Amino acid sequence: MAQAWRCAGLSWTAGGPVLIWDGGRRSALTWGKTVAFGVAEGGARTCVGARGNTCPLAAQVSARSTGPRCEECARLDRAHSVAADTLADDPRPYRVYLAWFGAGMTKVGITAERRGSARLLEQGAVCFSWLGTGPLMAARRTEELLRAALRVPDRIPYAAKRAARAALPATGEERAAEIAVLHARALELTGWPESLAPAPFRPVDHVEAFGLAEAPAPVGVVGELAAGGAVSGELVAAAGPDLHLATDRGVLVLDTRLLPGWELVPAGGRRVEVPVRALKERPAAQDGLF
Repeated sequence: MAQAWRCAGLSWTAGGPVLIWDGGRRSALTWGKTVAFGVAEGGARTCVGARGNTCPLAAQVSARSTGPRCEECARLDRAHSVAADTLADDPRPYRVYLAWFGAGMTKVGITAERRGSARLLEQGAVCFSWLGTGPLMAARRTEELLRAALRVPDRIPYAAKRAARAALPATGEERAAEIAVLHARALELTGWPESLAPAPFRPVDHVEAFGLAEAPAPVGVVGELAAGGAVSGELVAAAGPDLHLATDRGVLVLDTRLLPGWELVPAGGRRVEVPVRALKERPAAQDGLF
């Protein structure tokens, strides 16, 4: 039997996307590289555990879920985290950002300063700008200020982000236009925490980093993996957790969050032998931001 590997997920570095494997092995992904794997026969997707510990129940996880943990391990993994608002005493500086994913889709968020723009790449932000830097709770209060005063959300459904990437404006200036307006309005608000230092508007565009400008539009999305199935194709673009693969069924999007929890084995060719669904269409454009 071929050696089986377990994927720990996708990470973004200065050089591009990288697949991480249990045990620390890393696979850098470049445009044109073949991404190919099979799913071990007779297996099931199992919980990856939490905070470095294996799941005590070896619980099964839905093949369609983008979360690779059972309910209990997911709860433990989120404990003492910034995302869950349980890490209020972190002394390191944080940045507030405005991220744009498509027309009418801008969100506010925070990330640790030490992480640079990695968080924005992981989310699939097409364009972003920093808004300010300061202590964690000051950054969190600023995030809440924008939600309340300007009605800027702090979350956007991922399916909507993916659909929006199929119809992006042609120029960086157009892609930055909405966050330019919001950035200016945010700096005019009263109630900013004194300990948060505002940042000038300097948009960063990720279309080139994601390879979206030259890549063919995807025609479908891998819906789930299945024991005995296989996915193989040539990497033509990537954004957030998504890999865009040229396969025998056209360009398909593979959400790498579906990989953890499976035993994966080598495969070849350009075949796709797992369930595929149509790419969700972008909802009608909004009349305005607010």
